[in-house]
Amino acid sequence: MTEKLSTEQIKIEKVVVIYSGGMDSFTVLNRALKDGKEVFALSFDYGQRHVKELECASKVCNSLGVKHKVIDISSINQLLAGSSLTDDIDIPEGHYEAENMKSTVVPNRNMILLSLAVGYAVSVGAAQVYYGAHSGDHTIYPDCRPEFVQKMNDVCLIANYESVEIFSPYLTVDKSAILSDGISMGLDYSDTWTCYNGREKACGKCGACEERLEAFSDNNVVDPIEYEA
Repeated sequence: MTEKLSTEQIKIEKVVVIYSGGMDSFTVLNRALKDGKEVFALSFDYGQRHVKELECASKVCNSLGVKHKVIDISSINQLLAGSSLTDDIDIPEGHYEAENMKSTVVPNRNMILLSLAVGYAVSVGAAQVYYGAHSGDHTIYPDCRPEFVQKMNDVCLIANYESVEIFSPYLTVDKSAILSDGISMGLDYSDTWTCYNGREKACGKCGACEERLEAFSDNNVVDPIEYEA
């Protein structure tokens, strides 16, 4: 006789995936599906410079038949000044480890997005929020570091009557390893956008592009998207 599943076991099958439309969150989304989860994808318009990532996210979710919400929280932009991703500040060029890349930090962004995602998880009965932080972001982004993820997880486990776990499957590995896992899953990255600029083609010069190109080079695979240079 089949053992009856507990409520917690049933809940863990549903997960919310914070899905920006970039290559990292695309891999996270597919990892959740590969893990056998029922995925509720959640994307945010927080007033970023362009919506190309969001367009990619919608296209992918439609093709996969994944439940997808795009939430407009752009009104908070008036509180989150000083980032080149949201303000009229030039996007810096160079590697993520360069000091000038700190201008791409959006104040408290991931704490805000995770809090909203956890609320959504409680409402749909999901016990986990999948989140694409990885080691390549640790230098520049405090809200992608293991200590931040652990503290947020501690809070989210007690913030509601229903515990929600913050799950970062790639927290301790870099973008090359993320891509390697995606390749092993047979993923096509042509419908992902990583560049901080929202032009027709990726610039190939900003930190996001440089790290993406390094990942493809490390895996001996050609990036399927087009670049200006």
